[in-house]
Amino acid sequence: MGAVVADDGPSGVKAPDGGWGWAVLFGCFIITGFSYAFPKAVSVFFKELIREFGIGYSDTAWISSILLAMLYGTGPLCSVCVNRFGCRPVMLVGGLFASMGMVIASFCTSIVQIYLTAGVITGLGLALNFQPSLIMLNRYFDKRRPLANGLSAAGSPVFLCALSPLGQILQHEYGWRGGFLILGGMLLNCCVCGALMRPLELPKKTEATKEAAEKKVKKKLLDFSVFKDGGFVIYTLAASIMVLGLFVPPVFVVSYAKDLGYQDTRAAFLLTILGFIDIFARPVCGMVAGLKWVRPRCVYLFSFAMIFNGFTDLMGSMSVDYGGLVVFCIFFGISYGMVGALQFEVLMAIVGTQKFSSAIGLVLLAEAMAVLIGPPSAGKLLDATGRYMFVFIIAGIEVTTSALVLALGNFFCIKKKSEEPHTKEEAAEREELNKSEDKTPEDAKVDSIEVEQFLKDEPEKNGEVVTNPETCV
Repeated sequence: MGAVVADDGPSGVKAPDGGWGWAVLFGCFIITGFSYAFPKAVSVFFKELIREFGIGYSDTAWISSILLAMLYGTGPLCSVCVNRFGCRPVMLVGGLFASMGMVIASFCTSIVQIYLTAGVITGLGLALNFQPSLIMLNRYFDKRRPLANGLSAAGSPVFLCALSPLGQILQHEYGWRGGFLILGGMLLNCCVCGALMRPLELPKKTEATKEAAEKKVKKKLLDFSVFKDGGFVIYTLAASIMVLGLFVPPVFVVSYAKDLGYQDTRAAFLLTILGFIDIFARPVCGMVAGLKWVRPRCVYLFSFAMIFNGFTDLMGSMSVDYGGLVVFCIFFGISYGMVGALQFEVLMAIVGTQKFSSAIGLVLLAEAMAVLIGPPSAGKLLDATGRYMFVFIIAGIEVTTSALVLALGNFFCIKKKSEEPHTKEEAAEREELNKSEDKTPEDAKVDSIEVEQFLKDEPEKNGEVVTNPETCV
C-alpha cells in the first residue's frame, strides 16, 4: 500500500465548505443511514428465524445488540485503522466486511453462526464505515459544519423508514435467506460511499511542509492526550449517561401502546410518526446551530436538546391513551433529532480536527458500555414493576442528568479560551503560513528555485499521483 503514515489530515489545508464536500456529505448520509437503521431493520426477520431455529425472541434480539455493540465498541480500533491507513481504504474494506457478513449469514444453519456473521462481521464493517465518514465530513466542512452534520444525521430516520418496509417485502417474497442476501448486496454501496472520500490536497511542498510530513510518522495511532482536555472528559461522561436512557423510549413505545389495548398497526404507526418528525428536526437544528450567535454556544444548545428530550420522557410516562402517545412521539422526534444533529458537532468543536479521529473512537467505546446496560436494565425494571411509567421516568432522569453534567461542567469547570489552535503542530503550521504570507519577492523567488530543483531531482513524480495510503488500496 505504499509508505504508511499517520493520517491526521492535511491541517494546512482550508476546509472547502462545498465543492466535492457535498459528495462527501452524500456518502456520510448513506453511511449514517445504514449504520443506525440496519440493526433495527433486521428485526423484521426475527419471526422467521424463531420459526426455523426453534429459539426465543430474546435469542434473536442478540443480533441487533451485537450489531450495536460492534458499532460503538470498536471505536478505538477504527481510530487506529484510520490513523494508520487513512479514511478511504478503511471504508472500502469496511463495506466489503458489511456485505460479506450478510451474504454468509444467508447460508447459516444455526443462530450462533448468524451472531458471528450478521452480528460481528457486518457490525465491524458498519463501524469501519461510520467513524471515517464523520472524520472526512469534519475535514471538508468548517463554517457550514453544523448544517452538514444535521443533513448527514438525517440519514438515520430516512433509512429506518425505508429499510423496515423493504425488509418486510423481502421476507414475504424471498424468505429470510433471500432477504439477507439482497441486503448484503445493498451494503456494497458502502464501498461506493468510501470511494467518494477523496483526501484533501496538500499545498505545494516547502521545507516546512516536508518537516511536518516527517513528524506525522511519529504521531500516535490512538491519541490518549484528549483526556487532558477537561471539555472532552465532561462530554464523554455526559454522553455515556445520556445513552443509558436515550434509546429506551423508542424501544418500548410500541409495546406501551399495545399494553394500553391498541392494535399492532396503530402501535407501530407511532414509530413512523417519530421517524418522520426526526427527518426534519435534524437538518433544521443543524441550520440553527450554524447561526453566528448560536455556534459559539453550541454546547449549551446540545444541553437544551437533552433536557428537552428528558422532559419529554417524563411527560410521556403520564400518557394514558393513544393521543397522549402521539403527542409524546412528536416532541420526542423533535428532541431526538436535535440530539442526533448536535452530538458529533459538539465533539468536533471541543477537540478540533487533529484529535477528532481518536476522540470519537474513545467516546463511542464509552457509549458502548452504556448501550449494553440501558435497554436491558429498563426491561428488567418493566418485568419487576409491570408498568411502563417507571421505565420512561428513569430514562427521562438519566437524559436530564447528562444535560446538567454537560452544561454545568462546561460553565464552571472550563475556562473560556480565545480561538487558538488545538495542538502545538497547528500553532506551528499557522505561524509558518503567516510567515509565508509576509515573505518578500526575493524570498518567493528563492522558494521557486528550490521547488524547481526538487522537481528536477525527482522527475518520476512530476505530473503523477504520488502513492499514499489515501489514494491506493
